[in-house]
Amino acid sequence: MDFRLTPEQEALKKEFEEFFEQEMKNAPPEMGTGLEAMLSGEGFPFHRQMVRKVAQKGWLVMAWPKEYGGQDAPIINQLIYSDVMGYYRAPGTDIFGVGMLGPTLLAAGNEEQKREHLPPIARGEIMWCQGWSEPNSGSDLASLTTKAVRDGDDYIINGQKIWTSGAQHADWMFMIARTNPEEKRSRGLSFFLLDMKTPGVTVRPLYSMEGSHLFNEVFFDDVRVPARNMVGEENQGGAVTRAMMNFERSNVGQMSTLRRSLEELIEFCKETKWNGKTLAENPFIRHRLAQLAIEIEVGRSLSFRIAWLQEKGGLLLAAHAASAAKVFGSELAQRYAYTGYQIMGLYGQVKRGSKWAPLMGTFESNSQLCMGMNIAAGTSEIQRNLVAWIGLGLPRTI
Repeated sequence: MDFRLTPEQEALKKEFEEFFEQEMKNAPPEMGTGLEAMLSGEGFPFHRQMVRKVAQKGWLVMAWPKEYGGQDAPIINQLIYSDVMGYYRAPGTDIFGVGMLGPTLLAAGNEEQKREHLPPIARGEIMWCQGWSEPNSGSDLASLTTKAVRDGDDYIINGQKIWTSGAQHADWMFMIARTNPEEKRSRGLSFFLLDMKTPGVTVRPLYSMEGSHLFNEVFFDDVRVPARNMVGEENQGGAVTRAMMNFERSNVGQMSTLRRSLEELIEFCKETKWNGKTLAENPFIRHRLAQLAIEIEVGRSLSFRIAWLQEKGGLLLAAHAASAAKVFGSELAQRYAYTGYQIMGLYGQVKRGSKWAPLMGTFESNSQLCMGMNIAAGTSEIQRNLVAWIGLGLPRTI
């Protein structure tokens, strides 16, 4: 593939850069330090404001069909947008509605569902959350126990979800529940769209160990969901869920955020002295920083390749590449967090808000959160299996 951008794409990238550079001047101080900052405190109102501004420019879902609020633009245009947005550590995209549910409805939803849910997402009016994990069903979603029982024109849902990012703000949730208890594993699951204002839905916060409120647990007590809100066929939600996973893992925004963060860490090393020399003069530190720079470029290349594969042959062709980019990106983020933490020594433990915290205490929080990223959206072990099964054609059993 050709990694060079066309003159038109370069002009589009410049337009994105000028927009985010200007808008991020008004961002609250904590913005850009992670997803948890975007969904809590002053970060969330700014995020919602940015979503509306981006939507008004028509950038939120450029690759979607025009009839549902998009521009019928090439997938690469959306990737360029995500690349720039990640570099500026900007909010402005509902990752669950725009990045996951929207493409899934385009692929598996009926016309009524598309016309009801896609335009509000494209206009930045509705925020979604993801109801997958349960207390005893994380990566092994096929073992979940939340039940949905048909009752006339509705399904009645009872159960619990956990680690639900942004549920405290979400208007809607997409979720999976067991509709056939007699079937084993994913064959008895169905995929639902749930209005979070429905009676019987309770959201409780789960605070991360560094104090942020990103996650929640959600309880369902006799929650009625219209049968028309089922995506795909009954008991076929496992297939819809597996298709959705491919929309979550290009990771170009994460790579660009790491690139920006690495630039700041390098500047810190150039300006900070230890034993009479700058940290940047230490050959061990220089080697670690250079290694991170190389790996970040590898990650960005993997992300751009996903968009190229999707344009050439669709989502199935890019499925294994998406898994490769996800596992590489989440493990790289962990290596980056630990490297910065080690370079800063004891100062790396100072929390955000202290005048003594280098780079706003980024590494103090990231070093605690990064391990979870190897689990979220599918563990590294699962991603490697998908690369082996789908990409390399290896057998599932030995």
